[in-house]
Amino acid sequence: MKRFWSVAVVLALTAVALMAQPSAETSPGQTPAAPGLVERKGLLEREDPSPDSITIPEGTRVPLVLINSISTKHAAPGDRIYLESVYPVVVDGRIVVPPGTYISGSVTSAKRPGRVKGRGELFLRFEQMILPNGVIRDLTGRVGSLDGRSPEGFDRKEGKITSESNKGSDARTIGETAAAGTSIGVIAGAAGRRAGFGAGVGAAAGAAAGLAGVLLSRGPEAILEKGTQLDMVLARNLFFTDEELTFRDAVRKPGVKVEINSGPDPDRNRRNNNGRGRFPL
Repeated sequence: MKRFWSVAVVLALTAVALMAQPSAETSPGQTPAAPGLVERKGLLEREDPSPDSITIPEGTRVPLVLINSISTKHAAPGDRIYLESVYPVVVDGRIVVPPGTYISGSVTSAKRPGRVKGRGELFLRFEQMILPNGVIRDLTGRVGSLDGRSPEGFDRKEGKITSESNKGSDARTIGETAAAGTSIGVIAGAAGRRAGFGAGVGAAAGAAAGLAGVLLSRGPEAILEKGTQLDMVLARNLFFTDEELTFRDAVRKPGVKVEINSGPDPDRNRRNNNGRGRFPL
């Protein structure tokens, strides 16, 4: 009888210890995924509900227009960006992302241009989609192309947006100040009957002043103005049910009115520097 109770106690303690251990599916401190969601690549997304579900595949491009402006002068990692789709996206003959779909994201990195060298840099990430019917879906996306009017550069492989080079403007600034110094030197030298000497001194002084102005100022900032058009490339599949992709008017006009003169100005930096040179910022 005593042996029976000893065995019973051992079995009870073993059962309690097994129940106290965390399950293989859920690690300590981690809550299980909600029903209907699965984890893929570290992100929770809707599980494919049925063979009849509609999938927007990874790599799909969504044409967008910026609602707010972004500049390396003010941007910081975590700043929000807001965009709207301007052209319908079709999968298997069906509109899945109609115009007027809202996209939000954030700035992941912002670097101002250097005072001597180096261009401004911007990295953006897209994070959420709101369809016109109110359906919301988290996503992962990157910039796939940039407005052709923009003076900024774009690295398709890295998704990096860079500010325009200012080397030509720097050389023009130094040349203009040198020429102005030469003229002043000729006038001053002529008064003392040493025009050639005055021209040389004036040119050197003007060039030095122009070089100092270049070294003390920054190059053009990387700017994405309101109305700038770009493509978002999806980095993972998005799953929807048939009901979630039902729209009353799938090709309605977008809410953002993109005017002809909105968006980036290709001559922005040249016009800003015209007749002024560069100044410290």
